Amino acid sequence: MDHQRNVYLKMKTLEEARKILFKTFRPADPPISETLSVPDAVGRVLAEAVFAKLSSPCFHAAAMDGIAVKAEDSFGASESRPKKLSVGKDAFYVNTGHVLPESANAVIMIEHVQVVGDGLIQIEAPVFPWQHVRKMGEDIVATELLFPRNHRITPYSIGALLSGGIFSVSVRKKPKVLIIPTGSELVDWRTTPIEALKPGQVLETNSVVLGKLVEAWGGQYERHEMIRDDPETMTRIIRLACQSDADIILTVGGSSAGSEDYIRAVIQNIGEVLVHGITVMPGKPLIMGIVNEKPVFGMPGYPVSAIVAFEQFVGPLISTMIGQPELQRPTVLVEPIRKIPSKLGIEEFLRVKLGKVDERIVAIPLPRGAGCITTLTQADGIIRIPNHVEGIKENEPVRAELLRPLSSIKNTIVVVGSHDNTLDVLADLISYHHPGLTLSSSHVGSMGGLMAIKRGVCHLAGSHLLNTEDGSYNVSDIRKFLPDIPVKRVQLVFRDQGFMVSRGHPKGIKGVEDLVRKDIRFVNRQSGSGTRILLDYRLNQLGLNPGDINGYDIDEFTHMSVAAAVLGGTADMGLGIFAAARALNLDFIPVVTEQYDLIIPERFFHTDNIQRLLTTIRTPEFKERVEKLGGYHTERTGEIL
Repeated sequence: MDHQRNVYLKMKTLEEARKILFKTFRPADPPISETLSVPDAVGRVLAEAVFAKLSSPCFHAAAMDGIAVKAEDSFGASESRPKKLSVGKDAFYVNTGHVLPESANAVIMIEHVQVVGDGLIQIEAPVFPWQHVRKMGEDIVATELLFPRNHRITPYSIGALLSGGIFSVSVRKKPKVLIIPTGSELVDWRTTPIEALKPGQVLETNSVVLGKLVEAWGGQYERHEMIRDDPETMTRIIRLACQSDADIILTVGGSSAGSEDYIRAVIQNIGEVLVHGITVMPGKPLIMGIVNEKPVFGMPGYPVSAIVAFEQFVGPLISTMIGQPELQRPTVLVEPIRKIPSKLGIEEFLRVKLGKVDERIVAIPLPRGAGCITTLTQADGIIRIPNHVEGIKENEPVRAELLRPLSSIKNTIVVVGSHDNTLDVLADLISYHHPGLTLSSSHVGSMGGLMAIKRGVCHLAGSHLLNTEDGSYNVSDIRKFLPDIPVKRVQLVFRDQGFMVSRGHPKGIKGVEDLVRKDIRFVNRQSGSGTRILLDYRLNQLGLNPGDINGYDIDEFTHMSVAAAVLGGTADMGLGIFAAARALNLDFIPVVTEQYDLIIPERFFHTDNIQRLLTTIRTPEFKERVEKLGGYHTERTGEIL
């Protein structure tokens, strides 16, 4: 097998590919089943209808503590004409749940009974037949249908089954999914120390994520050991897998168009490729094939692509195998805070952060990279952009699938603006001290934060905008851009900004002047960020031309991303905070100590959630944790400026 690249010649739309999948693979009829004891069957799906063998209750039972009587014997009793009954003859003491005596058909509550003599009681009101009695079969009648086929057994179901005399049930067998991770670059996270990782090596995690998704959709999984990018080995292992007891086979990686992506050719050689390439993003490189009458999926290697492909194809296939409808997430109308472009002809699954601001639920797009698993872990929802549109307009209401409960989203503090590591500390402490309350921060730069306040799409903004004329922070820009919006300015921290460089100063970098050296690669912050403004100010002071800087137009959205670029060797220096340099063990050249404030519209300032936030940042616990990050000063933290 040669090293030719694959070409997506006949990509299918999501709808077309799903039609092919469900037309090709139909659930077994009758379903493959197994028998389990009722307590062990919670979460499983019935393969056969279940009919009661026993009535519940299986006798007439007292529903109250009191006296069992024949109702007709109580007729005519009143306060003016009480009736006396003989205990043991006309009346019988019973407790709740006791068998009703054969001659009785009602129960008088004990508090309505007066003892008037030895063996005599008196009542002052009648009861009607079967009052305060649980009649035989009141809940369940023997032979009645308890649950139909394909009912998923819940903890509630257990009580009904056992009460109906059912102690074991026939359930659909869980589909078995065999997951085969492929790739010569993969290493086992269980046995490889982090410090031993070499450039080019990748921890194999996709199989675990996909396996747990299999379980969440009602299947069971087995993980094959990792295999290298060798077509002969892949062919042998996939052929054996399709002869095993697995119901579905997933290979992970090697499904794209690279010269060492062999999965398509392997499946074609031993079976049939039904689909190669779906017009979705992420998830395009999915392969769907059939070998030995079994579905074989070539899952993309990027984690988000793999998850999207699973949730659109593998998960729904598992659902059909166990007789269940496809899992559907609830949706809610949201408003994107900015215009979102998208490619025509591609259906995009856009991950977004959500929060309720005033009466709107706003959506803040997350990075679109298919390799960034954090875009799913941080996401509150997914907006599906159809393949026939080129994007979404700003503030245009659209549907988002919820990844978190709506109640949680409504209890989220939305922060938009400049990135700072202390926001992570703040989010953790708020979540710990105020369970249910979350802090969601999006990094668009200081100016982007002020514009978000202006558009009314956040609760507060983080900002460190320098006034180059008087050295103050934020005041002049607030007056300029938010003249009609009353806000409060709260000091969060002072922080040290400077140049991050590789450990040991291998290129002898000393300061701003080195930016224009031909052998220096720089990584910048995005336009509108306070860090970018600070840099431009220093360049202007020294008469340096940004056009002479190699990398001036290459930008990142967070200090940690800048630090990672320096650590990874794609840049020799970048401007950022000391805490980011320290976190990744970089050297640091101080430039300035700057002020980082929280800008809070007055209409939110006195709300419970914002007051909880302010209380948190004023605690010694917050200040101590911030100072441990390095490069921070908290002497005025929490002060209203």
